[in-house]
Amino acid sequence: MSEPRVQPDPAFELLGLYETALPEVYGYLLSRCGNPTVAEELTSETFLGAVTACRRPEAPPVSTAWLIGVARHKLADHWRRREREERGLRLVHEQEVETTDPWDGQLDALMARQVLDELGAHHRSALVLRYVDGLGVPEVARLLGRTVHATEALLVRARSAFRAAYREKEGSDG
Repeated sequence: MSEPRVQPDPAFELLGLYETALPEVYGYLLSRCGNPTVAEELTSETFLGAVTACRRPEAPPVSTAWLIGVARHKLADHWRRREREERGLRLVHEQEVETTDPWDGQLDALMARQVLDELGAHHRSALVLRYVDGLGVPEVARLLGRTVHATEALLVRARSAFRAAYREKEGSDG
């Protein structure tokens, strides 16, 4: 009869990576949400979620890139939660869609960050995933739990809302 072998806990590999990956994960989240408190909470959620995920039999090898992927999912979850909360507090007013693309011109980065922070979570999440993270529409749709067509429509509305808010801020700052 052979002795049962104890497998090492994969979470120990994550623990070894923690100190080097922590600043990168936190920096990734902070640059996307702009709020240190939220970034800290999401970083914590990322590492807690990673411990559970890395213990699954089909888990990929633990790496900083994998942790950033976990963080991206936690951020998308945060935006979905926030959007549900905001939706419960206000009525959604659809804006008229313009045919010109605001992304063709140059934007003031600081003002663009402020405008993004003022948008609803659903618009902000779609724009950040698409234009800051550079993800394709199908990947954005998957992360937001939407169909591709619903995500395309959301991006149209989000760009319109961004454009209107940016122009308003541009006019009030000028």
